[in-house]
Amino acid sequence: MLSNPPYGKSWKSDLERMGGKKGMKDPRFVIEHAEDPEFSLLTRSSDGQMLFLANMLSKMKQDTKLGSRIAEVHNGSSLFTGDAGQGESNIRRWIIENDWLEPIVALPLNMFYNTGIATYIWVLTNRKPAHRRGRVQLIDATQWFRPLRKNLGKKNCELSDEDIQRICDTFFAFEETEQSKIFPNAAFGYWKVTVERPLRLNDIDPERAYKPAEIRKLKDNHERTEDAAPVIRKIHKKATVADPPRGLFETTLGSRSAVVEYEPDSDLRDTEQVPLLEEGGIDAFMHREVLPYAGEAWYSPDSVKTGYEVSFTRHFYKPKPLRSLDEIRADILALEEETEGLLGEIIGGEKP
Repeated sequence: MLSNPPYGKSWKSDLERMGGKKGMKDPRFVIEHAEDPEFSLLTRSSDGQMLFLANMLSKMKQDTKLGSRIAEVHNGSSLFTGDAGQGESNIRRWIIENDWLEPIVALPLNMFYNTGIATYIWVLTNRKPAHRRGRVQLIDATQWFRPLRKNLGKKNCELSDEDIQRICDTFFAFEETEQSKIFPNAAFGYWKVTVERPLRLNDIDPERAYKPAEIRKLKDNHERTEDAAPVIRKIHKKATVADPPRGLFETTLGSRSAVVEYEPDSDLRDTEQVPLLEEGGIDAFMHREVLPYAGEAWYSPDSVKTGYEVSFTRHFYKPKPLRSLDEIRADILALEEETEGLLGEIIGGEKP
């Protein structure tokens, strides 16, 4: 199946006709995945290209030896648009965790008439060869093109037969090169973690738990300061084990030790993206990147969401070498010489 989806094309009118996202139960876009009975693939209504891809995937042949292979041209937003848990990210997660994605090929700029945006070919199959299973190939073909003798709008280049063959050879070789990078599927995934810090208010009782209604009043009538006592919202039973990274803190209430939960301060709330391949997982990330700077920070495991994105820039960006000091100095001296006496000429004076 070959297609060029309508990227940038709004599907808002279709969504409204179906009663909005809550009313849409189309089995192509609301599926079961990763134990979740309602895993939504619905994207933002301003761009339907990923929804188009999900539709194509729903048509794959499942009961034949060869199965199906899909090739689609997308713009760059399909690689990263959508936060963890949102439709675009869910589609990427669904595709990659099902091991359907073979390569993504970055095409040269100005390939299409009247647009200079970056474009990418996604190739997907439900019969991935054994040597490709569990891995995704990224191919940078942005420098493989033939210039046109005359521009067609913004289109100023095309793929020659040799360029197409080079892309195909790189794909079939499935080797690490300067233009070909190979990654395990999980390399594109991350956990979105909400990091909380305790609400600290002056002139409160630091040894009792406050109910939600009481906390709302405290926020209105007490000042936040860094050295104030944290507001306790729950005191756990005696057998509860402390687990600071998950918000269970051991403290002293009067003369006894207790495990408590603090009320989070929404003004101090932050989020972190933790790679799925992070050694030691979220806890290790918290101990290395967060707790040394905010010792009473924690995260709620129930709030963790899984997202997927693909960054060509991260893997293929080549920084330009910095110029030497001698080159910079020579440029400055040349500018000074070029502009000598210019101010005098502007205000009517004589050149010295």
